[in-house]
Amino acid sequence: MQVIRPGMPSVLLATVALLGSQLLAAFEMPPKNPYLADSNYAMGHADSAQQDALPQAGPMGPTRQLAEDEIQYTFTGPGFFGITTSGVYPDGKRVFWGNGLDRLVKLDYDTQEIITEKYFPGEERYTREQSEEAIAKFEDNNDGIIALYNAYQEAQKLRNLSNIYTLLDIDNVYYVGNKSGLITAYGDADPADSRSGIVELRSFQLPPEATGPIMGLNMTYDGWLIVATEHGYMAAISRDFEEYHLIRINHAEGAENKSTGRTGYGWIRNGFAIDKDGGIYIASQQHMHKIVWDGEQLSTDETKGAWSVPYLNDWGHGTGATPSLMGFGDEDQFVVITDGQPQMNVVLFWRNEIPQDWQQLQGAPSPRIAGQAQVTMDNPELNAIQSEQSVVVAGYGALVVNNHPRNIPWYLPKQASSLLLSFLGSNPDYQPYGVQKFAWDPQSRQLKSAWVNRKVSSPSSVPIVGVGSNTVYLIGARDNQWTLEAMDWDNGDSRFHYVIGGQRYNVLFAGTLLDQDGRVHYGTHWGRVRLKVK
Repeated sequence: MQVIRPGMPSVLLATVALLGSQLLAAFEMPPKNPYLADSNYAMGHADSAQQDALPQAGPMGPTRQLAEDEIQYTFTGPGFFGITTSGVYPDGKRVFWGNGLDRLVKLDYDTQEIITEKYFPGEERYTREQSEEAIAKFEDNNDGIIALYNAYQEAQKLRNLSNIYTLLDIDNVYYVGNKSGLITAYGDADPADSRSGIVELRSFQLPPEATGPIMGLNMTYDGWLIVATEHGYMAAISRDFEEYHLIRINHAEGAENKSTGRTGYGWIRNGFAIDKDGGIYIASQQHMHKIVWDGEQLSTDETKGAWSVPYLNDWGHGTGATPSLMGFGDEDQFVVITDGQPQMNVVLFWRNEIPQDWQQLQGAPSPRIAGQAQVTMDNPELNAIQSEQSVVVAGYGALVVNNHPRNIPWYLPKQASSLLLSFLGSNPDYQPYGVQKFAWDPQSRQLKSAWVNRKVSSPSSVPIVGVGSNTVYLIGARDNQWTLEAMDWDNGDSRFHYVIGGQRYNVLFAGTLLDQDGRVHYGTHWGRVRLKVK
């Protein structure tokens, strides 16, 4: 889908439409999951394939400071990082569904104003006044010990963030999984009225043996909700919550004893991807796994197409990436992660059968690994880089960003360095630089670095590819101001950047998204931002 601006010359309109059709035809996009909401973003990382690539065209510049009336900011309460876009309701409207630390919210698609909200029971309720006070502290100072102390204090509330993994289905039912193994389905008081209140429809508690916090939700192409826990349990649950199937992933014995006490650093750390044939791709601390759903049961049986293979993990914590699918139709087909090396590799695994003539790569721990390329950012001084983000995939391209602080004060404990990327990420002393794209060459069957952009900084943003404009977008920073950065997907050249503003607009590990009309929107510590440019 191309975004056509009023007043564009007819020749330019035709050129944009032609280029857009060529781009969309250049490679296969994931098949649409008929049981997810009929929109471009129904769950974290967009859809079941977890690519962070959307068919829409995003904004195309030019570089400038955005005016105040071009930035929509909506207070939603803390921790409101993710959001999903509904299908069209019978009343002709769309809405955004999302939640944070203390509440669920429905936002109007056109205005981004709050339609209705519902607070989680038993959670502290946060106010707009608290948000303004917190934002003001970082506006006054985001450098040094005082700023680090403020960042630490703000981060404490996020330790209680439980309802992280969400999904919106074709009926605009919003599923939320929490740390206690409870999945709750929310919907509209009147399913035909997009303006109606939020009601709890039903809930499902994982059985006692399925221990560990929920670490991901996804949907099969035949409409079953898939859930995984930190301790290596996986369940397929019917959407009416009347039936479920439970297995334990290979090598998960003793996973409950490997918890670090830090959310996201257990045996299973991230979500997972699903293909149209029932393949479920999930990474544990030492292995990449394919579990197979056949419509009736989950299986780890190799005779049914399942597999589990090791990847490099000298760092010890495993991958920080949610697996992404690459290749569809007649293309070579892979699942993509970054590994657990201190200076991580981008790793491609053959999703299905390994080609008979395939030779195991030197240094790769399994013949299933089709590509293993070190992330260097073309910086010989870089000797450690790990990411807490999914690899962004479009076509045969795979993109990663540098999330390693440029400088770490000597007095700061290593485990607290994420504060420099999150609450203080726009500070020039701390912000990292570097975006690198890798590409699979199907002729030579090699994974190679395609380009590096060392001038762009992405402290904590998850990028998105607007396939319609052949551009990768991310929330970056320049001169201690938050920005929208846009780079050519083919060659990495910076196309333009918008200066958004100060600490109110800190992306804080949220995704950079495009709505159905190509406008950029993203989450912050206390609210949602949408840029009224396209």
